[in-house]
Amino acid sequence: MAVKTVPYSSIPQKRRNQRQVFLQHLILSLTVFVVAFPLIFAVIKATQDSSQVVSANLMPGTSFFANLKEAWDAAHLGTYMRNSFIVAITVTVGKTLLSMMAALAFVYFRFPFKTPLFALVLFSLMLPAELKIVALFDLVNDLNWVNTYQAIIVPFLASATGTFLFRQHFMNIPRSMAEAAQIDGASPWQFLWLILIPMSLNTIGALGVIQFVYIWDQYLWPLVIIRDVDHQVVQVGLRSLIGSADGTNWGSVMAGTIVSLLPPLVMFTLLQEQFSRGIALSQEK
Repeated sequence: MAVKTVPYSSIPQKRRNQRQVFLQHLILSLTVFVVAFPLIFAVIKATQDSSQVVSANLMPGTSFFANLKEAWDAAHLGTYMRNSFIVAITVTVGKTLLSMMAALAFVYFRFPFKTPLFALVLFSLMLPAELKIVALFDLVNDLNWVNTYQAIIVPFLASATGTFLFRQHFMNIPRSMAEAAQIDGASPWQFLWLILIPMSLNTIGALGVIQFVYIWDQYLWPLVIIRDVDHQVVQVGLRSLIGSADGTNWGSVMAGTIVSLLPPLVMFTLLQEQFSRGIALSQEK
């Protein structure tokens, strides 16, 4: 029986390749640990009681559910998360629908000043939110929307990012499909719902992740326009855990923060494949 021999000269090269692979994995593992350390630290402190959380102890404790119960009951975390769910889901769905309709108009319709209008849409991406907050506050106040869901939903329904993503995606779809649908007697709405939407699931998933996380993390505008607990969102609500009359229980703060991170994390986990494909804006959708 023939024995396969390995040339002596290939052994050092193989060892060098193994060392390089090991070094690459070590560097990547350290990088992931450094990036994830704040979250790991928060999880550990969320399990400790008030006496341990201010110490240098990094061993997990047994007080997570007690801390969470305090945040849920005393700080109304459940109400805040319910409000954030209502706002995030409504804005995500509304933004997606409006973005698709705007992109449909920019790609398949002819109307005056179409190119300058699209440039204006892109220009709105360059405007910081803080620049619009005073004028927006005056408008919402005139409409008597203060302390309502409309105040934190309606101003965010338009999306230049979503319009851009769907426009780029629709431009990659052969125009012959639109012509064939028109010959078959399909209306623009039927073409959108029956053809474009099934072919745009990756882009819809990508925009859904972006907008859900963005709205869930809103802090400044809800802080300005919402004053009552019944309509406040979770990011502002977590602030009520800090600086209470009895002192701040940082374990409760960390527990509430960890729980508030779960919805966007679950959203991203469920749609991460569609997010990656949708952001790529490739022709294979």
